[in-house]
Amino acid sequence: MITHLLLDIEGTTCPITFVSSVLFPYAKRQLKAYLDLNDSDDEVRQLIKDAWNEWRVDPDPKSQAMLKDGTTEAEDHGNEGIHGYLQHLISIDRKSTTLKDLQGRIWKQGYDLGSIQSELYPEALAALHEWASAGYKLAVYSSGSVAAQQLLYQHTPGGDVRHLFSAWFDTRTGPKKESQSYQSIAREVNTPARNIAFISDNKAECDAAEEAGMNTIFSLRDGNPDQSPGHHMVITSLHQVLDMIKANRET
Repeated sequence: MITHLLLDIEGTTCPITFVSSVLFPYAKRQLKAYLDLNDSDDEVRQLIKDAWNEWRVDPDPKSQAMLKDGTTEAEDHGNEGIHGYLQHLISIDRKSTTLKDLQGRIWKQGYDLGSIQSELYPEALAALHEWASAGYKLAVYSSGSVAAQQLLYQHTPGGDVRHLFSAWFDTRTGPKKESQSYQSIAREVNTPARNIAFISDNKAECDAAEEAGMNTIFSLRDGNPDQSPGHHMVITSLHQVLDMIKANRET
């Protein structure tokens, strides 16, 4: 019996265009100024240190070429070097936990200033309320940091809906395309994996969740990069989720 709904964000409850055309460009524009302005903040300084450590072991040839550049090879060059590396990670869409954390902090600044407001699919808010009212426990698993996830659901056109969720997971739990990550989530929410339905726009993620024992639902939307759900159940609207669960229960 499904008791929990585990939700991806991008391409599932939120259009990919909001992330690619609003959030990412904002963080890219503001990154250098944010690093310079918060250079004395202990948490930001630790993130910068983490980024340097990540850079040193990054196997990407371009990353290593940048690292060997005499103008960026040492940390005592200020933030110029690490800013260039982080911009490189943004350009290749690297799922770096450190980068995601920094982006989340920059987006918080944008939300607080009113420069950003979340965009969800038209039916998303109604569906979230419907699921919660029906007694389902809602959780999020996204490559964006937990802080960024919560900001998105705090600043929706319908107001703050963070209270509808009981758990939040990001890549600190593990990679989204590995089954062990979903096993960890099932343990964290204290329910068997078979009681969880994972909804995502990515087949590889659905494959991993299924391997862990979860039920899977593929979000097929115009504009999503992955248009091949494989054998996973398919929805084109979040309003179809409960009917999909009911139909699956009856088969």
